Amino acid sequence: MFTERSVMLDPNPPSLSLASSLSHRKIGAGGNEFEKIIGASRGMSGVLDQVRMVAGTDCTVLIQGETGTGKEVIARAIHDASPRRQQRFVAINCAAIPAALLESELFGHDRGAFTGAVTQRLGRFQAADRGTLFLDEIGDLPLELQPKLLRAIQEQEFERLGSSQTTRVDVRIVAATNQNLHQMVAERRFRMDLYYRLNVFPITLPPLRERPGDIRLLLAHFLRTFAQRQGKSIEYVSDQVMTAIERYSWPGNIRELQNFIERSVILTRGAELRAPIAELTKSEPQADDVRTLEDANRAHIKATLRETNWVVGGPNGAAARLGMHRTTLIARMQKLGISRETIERSTELPESHTNVPQSLPMHA
Repeated sequence: MFTERSVMLDPNPPSLSLASSLSHRKIGAGGNEFEKIIGASRGMSGVLDQVRMVAGTDCTVLIQGETGTGKEVIARAIHDASPRRQQRFVAINCAAIPAALLESELFGHDRGAFTGAVTQRLGRFQAADRGTLFLDEIGDLPLELQPKLLRAIQEQEFERLGSSQTTRVDVRIVAATNQNLHQMVAERRFRMDLYYRLNVFPITLPPLRERPGDIRLLLAHFLRTFAQRQGKSIEYVSDQVMTAIERYSWPGNIRELQNFIERSVILTRGAELRAPIAELTKSEPQADDVRTLEDANRAHIKATLRETNWVVGGPNGAAARLGMHRTTLIARMQKLGISRETIERSTELPESHTNVPQSLPMHA
């Protein structure tokens, strides 16, 4: 644990002392049951209360929240506090796998089920038998696959691709999404029966802008982590940097903050954190151009893409800056109607990076 003795404090700086930010960084009355979850806000305390209530059951849980809010961390906390904690926690991102392969990933396949299926393969459901299966980005599950998933969840049985033999499992389901599934049901883009089967115990994670009191705790944690990893001793954060970090809206939430602090640690040479706070000012959408949260997300993604010359992947790409997986960013761009072809027709793409195609693919 990072204690106050771990940090040398500057005697007179007008700055944030790291030690002062770490004394209450864990949530929970007991203090230690959720060590990977950092925060002290009322919103996160409420989330952890829900986790405590549902963890001991086999109830299906639907975790909702914006990208980067820590949905998989909460899913793991549910598993780790459950009677299944000695068994496997198996995760699958439904947005990251092409639709043609997703059924095989979930349910497995027999030899000869399709071209290239030279051996039998177990799917994620079977791998998670007696444990927990985390279905991330469930809103991106293709409609044609939803009936089979519904049956697998409800009946705890399925058939592998190419097999007529029914396989029974005992799997606890935790799903997560950053989309409005209720609206998707109304638009006939998500099955109503599957939605209600998943929405037994919903947990909604607050975005980072709604828990500003946790920003210092998260900053101190990430700063300690990356400073140790890079062999640096960073003792304090100036008021100017802290004010900029606290005023920024963090549309990419915790993951965006984490990546920003890692980049800042790389840039730091001395004892005071040198953060590129100009990035935060440039990336912040103008109030006159923003009417809804969707507008804010669209404006922020566009600004970041311009800064990276529309490079999506790689350590310096837009996905890394926004704190997203590359495939998640591409899916979000499709949803928000963002493409370079319609915004910057005259700019050429660099050839040596993973870039935004002129016409985005349906699956990453």
